[in-house]
Amino acid sequence: MREKEVDIVIIGAGLTGLTAAFHLRRKGVKVLVLEREERIGGQIRTFNTEDFVFESGPNTGAVSHPEVAELFQLLAPDCELETAKEEAKRRLIWKGNHFHELPCGLIGGVTTPLFSWYDKFRIWGEPFRAKGTDPDEPVGLLARRRLGESYLNYAVDPFVSGVYAGDPMKLTTRFALPKLYNLEQQYGSFIKGAMAKAKEPKSERDKLATKKVFSVKGGLENLIRALGKNIGEENIRLSTKDIRVNPSGDSWEVITTVPEGNLKIKAGKVITTVGAYSLVDLLPFIPERELEAITELTYAPVIQVSVGIKNTESLRFNAFGGLIPSCEKKDVLGILFPAACFEGRAPEEGAVFSFFLGGVKHSELLQLPDEEIENLIRKGLTELLKFPSSKALDMIRIFRHSRAIPQYGIDTGKRLAKIEELQKTYPGLTLAGNIRDGIGMADRIKQGTLLSYS
Repeated sequence: MREKEVDIVIIGAGLTGLTAAFHLRRKGVKVLVLEREERIGGQIRTFNTEDFVFESGPNTGAVSHPEVAELFQLLAPDCELETAKEEAKRRLIWKGNHFHELPCGLIGGVTTPLFSWYDKFRIWGEPFRAKGTDPDEPVGLLARRRLGESYLNYAVDPFVSGVYAGDPMKLTTRFALPKLYNLEQQYGSFIKGAMAKAKEPKSERDKLATKKVFSVKGGLENLIRALGKNIGEENIRLSTKDIRVNPSGDSWEVITTVPEGNLKIKAGKVITTVGAYSLVDLLPFIPERELEAITELTYAPVIQVSVGIKNTESLRFNAFGGLIPSCEKKDVLGILFPAACFEGRAPEEGAVFSFFLGGVKHSELLQLPDEEIENLIRKGLTELLKFPSSKALDMIRIFRHSRAIPQYGIDTGKRLAKIEELQKTYPGLTLAGNIRDGIGMADRIKQGTLLSYS
């Protein structure tokens, strides 16, 4: 058996693990990243084919934490942050038989057909409503209580579908949307809270969090390549199978199978960034029942379908994308328009679309054969995007993710408490990844950065 000794073993070469490894290497820490797949990057993967650039996993992130901007500064010139064009500020919501722009100002808020007149008038009373007292209140109930039914149906529900592919009645606000929860709890109102936050002084570092939508020049996988290059291929092991972690005195022993045989690693610390479902096999020294609060985490299944059309003719798609509320009873959760956001994603007269199906409400769609999925997409192109049914597709690729997005529901408190308990019981073990601290790319970058300080 081959043996190796390092300071820290990181299990999982997704964005969290790679970000942590990158920062640790910059500090001179001896790190080894173990990845079971034959490539790094986890769900992040970019394809460049037939004149289209498209993603099979996350399509965009938001510069919602300073750590995002700082990471790209450190990685330059190996990859370049690309923020979305101005037209990408437009968000579309489906109602009736076409998309409507989600309003962002007073006039639009009054004239939009998305919300009922009753709720439009009622919104003026939002600053004066009593704040909620249930710490586990679901997002849907909070939205209905403070904003009204139509805002729940045509703003919050599609937003939750777009971010979590989830059910607003099953996501706990303080975990799934903590900023929204804190606005009410700290300021008593969304409106008063937003106004107060806007007036708060910001440090130069705070100003780095622009909240702009971002990708990477040439696709998100260029971020992964840049991280891998700076970490060093000698510090990353791919195709590692049957990884087992066990405490060994004041340190840790990690045993895995690599292509050339078995490998035993001694490390001072171990950081896991894998999905909750992998922890039982990974941590055999912890009884399975002790891990249940973590491993019972629900994941939304998602089908992502990339479609390329080289000439859209008279149709134009100048927006970030469109979301379809659950109450509209469509098979599609939403559609992103990457070519409207970023340069070089499609031919000048064409477009590339990312369709999303499934989610927690329609997990059964994941079992459909490719032919039926393609039929649903062609139907969506006609009904939702108004292409003629005879329109030829220049590219279509189907990607299935059975465990795409963790759902931060009412069980999240118990999960976080168990994670903290285990980390105290076993010093040197850190349980990270999207089982905690948020699901977005910015959340993963922030967590990975903070792991390098712990």
